[in-house]
Amino acid sequence: MPSGFRSSIKHKIKVARFRYGQFTHHFSNAIRIGSNWLGGAAIVASLMCLVCLVVLIGYDHSRHDLVLLSRLMHGCQIVFIVKVLYGLVLRFRTTTRNTRLLKWIVDSAVLITLLPLLYPHPEHPWIPFLERLLYGHRFLYIVLGAYSLVEICYAVMRATSRRTNPSLLLSGSFLFFIIIGSFVLMLPKCTYGSISYVDSLFVATSAVCITGLTPVDIPSTFTPTGIAVLAVLFQIGGIGVLTFTSFFALFFSGATSVYNQLLIRDMVYSKTMNALLPTLLYIIGFTLAVEAIGAVGVYFTIPDSLGLSETDKLIFAGFHSLSAFCNAGFSCLPQGMANPALMTPGQSLYIVTCVLILAGAIGFPILVNFKDIIVGRIKSLWQRMKGQRPDLPLHLYDLNTKLVLATSLLILGVCSAAFFVLEYNNTLRGMTLWQKAVQSVFNSLIPRSAGFASVNPSEFMSLTLLIVVVQMWIGGASQSLAGGVKVNTVAAVFLNVRSVIAGRKRAWAYDRTISVGSVRRANTVLALAIVAFLGFTAIVMFLEPQMALKPLIFEVTSALFTVGSSLGVTGELCDPSKVTLCVAMFLGRVGIISILSGFVSNRHDISEHLPEENIIIN
Repeated sequence: MPSGFRSSIKHKIKVARFRYGQFTHHFSNAIRIGSNWLGGAAIVASLMCLVCLVVLIGYDHSRHDLVLLSRLMHGCQIVFIVKVLYGLVLRFRTTTRNTRLLKWIVDSAVLITLLPLLYPHPEHPWIPFLERLLYGHRFLYIVLGAYSLVEICYAVMRATSRRTNPSLLLSGSFLFFIIIGSFVLMLPKCTYGSISYVDSLFVATSAVCITGLTPVDIPSTFTPTGIAVLAVLFQIGGIGVLTFTSFFALFFSGATSVYNQLLIRDMVYSKTMNALLPTLLYIIGFTLAVEAIGAVGVYFTIPDSLGLSETDKLIFAGFHSLSAFCNAGFSCLPQGMANPALMTPGQSLYIVTCVLILAGAIGFPILVNFKDIIVGRIKSLWQRMKGQRPDLPLHLYDLNTKLVLATSLLILGVCSAAFFVLEYNNTLRGMTLWQKAVQSVFNSLIPRSAGFASVNPSEFMSLTLLIVVVQMWIGGASQSLAGGVKVNTVAAVFLNVRSVIAGRKRAWAYDRTISVGSVRRANTVLALAIVAFLGFTAIVMFLEPQMALKPLIFEVTSALFTVGSSLGVTGELCDPSKVTLCVAMFLGRVGIISILSGFVSNRHDISEHLPEENIIIN
């Protein structure tokens, strides 16, 4: 190539870059406004795209309906393509700075969907598989659905960047998925027959709030599609809506505001900003890994006497693993965990379920602490191998981890022994000693939040029911998938009681003093839980005057503390009672303190400037 021609090309490129820079600088405000408008249009198109996908999956359609849905999806496709090209052409520096690898992949996939629009369908394609992929509707719909999810996740993170109240944002996200889930579960392809909206709302609330209460029989009401929707709902509700959106927004869309990152850090219990994305990756990776391993374990423990096909085994294994780890308590098997075919001599399925429930109820902060310990041990070993002095922290296990593990094991041990003794000749009658031992542990673990039932709770002795209600009230660990007031709260309250009795000024444990703020918050949680329990019980008793008191108290306790166990009266409740229990499940999952603090503004604290005076407490 002649040197004069090369210099001419370079000169033209330089002139083009200069004119491009002038254009973008001169019209920077207009370009920014256009980007904002396109961003809003992309959010609307994303919501429309997801709605179209739901309608496409959930209904049987005529040819006219399919054509209409296809046109709407292509409209969303055009909006997405224009947004991606606009960012690359007119905001190249900003786009490349704020876009990460996986976002590039999704954007590139959207641009690839432009090829079938520009080039006609080839009669003799070079690569038949690639031709079927690019010119088929399935690839297009998958790409548009993935892009829509990313856009919505990023929009949620932008909303938090504007200092939206975190408590209201959390409760709003749960409420959003409850409402969406209630409509999706009513789709014709999700149910074998009709289902009322109140029942659908109840099941959706129970799934998102990982409770397990249901007024309908799950296997006979919902099709495999409906079962899949339920699994998605309690997976989202289990890990947390904001955990998912935070992960996708950070992983797909690049940097976010400092306020935004502080919000996520507190939510996932990350001690430093640098460990934010690794902590999110660890939580989601651990969850998916445990659920996958649990599904394999469940699959190989399904007894042949159930007579399930290979497909039904896979569905049951995946659904049951998710339900157990998320402490959701749903089962797609007739009679659930009480199915007589599951009562094999080895009790292997119940043992696998217990492990999954414990893994979900232990709490993400403890899992993060375990991860830090393992990483620290590996670093220490590496430093020793290099001849360096290891720099392990003085205390590997933090106070929260020690308290949760000690309290949980104590409660599980005492309650298992009590159940074994009380129900030995009652609901456990006719079982072998090993079966009685496993069933005692299983039925002492599920009231903590799991909601399964291997024996009929309505046949329990009165003292056993009292122990079960106390367990439902306590629940699992804080920031876990379990319900209740949490073992952390109970431990803090009783340690404070011990300090008062011993005449100490502060509560303590394991050579550590518990902060006053933690004790105050524990007392508040306990007080609000009692008030809420009495309030919801009074409302349901007023709405169900013909029903006995014991099943109503059990039902309210199960709903408010998101357990899912029942004495069999859920389907007999009237619609206002079901809606009341929906509210109870929602408050139990989101947290009454979170709701109240979201509506109360942070006013200046004048209490420290007021004179102090004692009140009589005796």
